[in-house]
Amino acid sequence: MRFLGRRTFVLLALFSLTASARAAEVGEPLERSGDEIMVCGQLFHTTVPVVLWTDAGGYDAYRTDRRFGPIEKASWEETVKELPDMAPNGPSRYGLRTDGLDAVQIEQVRGGGWPLPMLQNVVDQFVLHYDVCPVSQTCFKVLHDHRNLSVHFMLDVDGTIYQTLDLKDRARHATISNARSIGIEIANMGAYGVKNKDALMKWYEAHDGGEIRLRPLHPYDELGVRTKGFVGRPARNELIVGEIQGQELAQYDFTPEQYESLIKLTATLCKVFPKIKCDYPKDADGKLIPKKLSDEDWKAYQGVMGHYHVQLNKTDPGPAFDWEKVIGGAQQLMK
Repeated sequence: MRFLGRRTFVLLALFSLTASARAAEVGEPLERSGDEIMVCGQLFHTTVPVVLWTDAGGYDAYRTDRRFGPIEKASWEETVKELPDMAPNGPSRYGLRTDGLDAVQIEQVRGGGWPLPMLQNVVDQFVLHYDVCPVSQTCFKVLHDHRNLSVHFMLDVDGTIYQTLDLKDRARHATISNARSIGIEIANMGAYGVKNKDALMKWYEAHDGGEIRLRPLHPYDELGVRTKGFVGRPARNELIVGEIQGQELAQYDFTPEQYESLIKLTATLCKVFPKIKCDYPKDADGKLIPKKLSDEDWKAYQGVMGHYHVQLNKTDPGPAFDWEKVIGGAQQLMK
């Protein structure tokens, strides 16, 4: 009797759920919750704010016209008149990931449709940049409108993530790593040589008690930051000094909001893309490698990395970036 009672309860519960489920209606909208990234047209939750290129206020790297400035001057034809150096690369800021694909696979995906398992086999690096911009809006203006470049994600000072391309597409952000990587530009004014560290104070200021705050040239509300009345503070109050590419550099830290979002995005990407190992480049002693990887090591590397691990002339994400906070936090989430 006890067994039959449990069985009857389960059957009744299933019947109740089936009966209460309402069939979708023609033309019924399906709402996003606002934390999803897009991979091969599929949505994956991050649990932090995400603005897609398809959302109002998003940044669309598929467009060939300039996002900012007078609309009558925004077309590609008008752009190359004002910025002739953009012409050789053509109007598209993105391309097709072809490395590692055979001729049959290239034909399969060249129209736009990627099976997720195929993309998971291609993408194995997540490259981190600082954008030397006060906010993500400025970053998109510089990359898209003036440099004919692109990046999959931008991370604003308030922790909002902007996705500009589906991850199936190859962005122009890290030269030799473009075909196999996902890129993110983090809003931060970057690192300076220690002799020029005072230049940072144009973008930061000390308040009563010595607290350091970000100082944009215009209010954040006018610069596209979505959190109203946002006040930006580095996660660590002191100026961080460290060596990158053999240079001694000074940098203020990223904001706590940026770290929180980046931890969750990193965990999401490492879960969706199993070849991106949730770790950063380390030497034989387990310490961060603060310079470009050798060609052999770069070719073998699968995981999260800085722009300076890819290119000798880059120093981002800089000496202030807290690798242990991001990777350790992401690893905990994945558990």
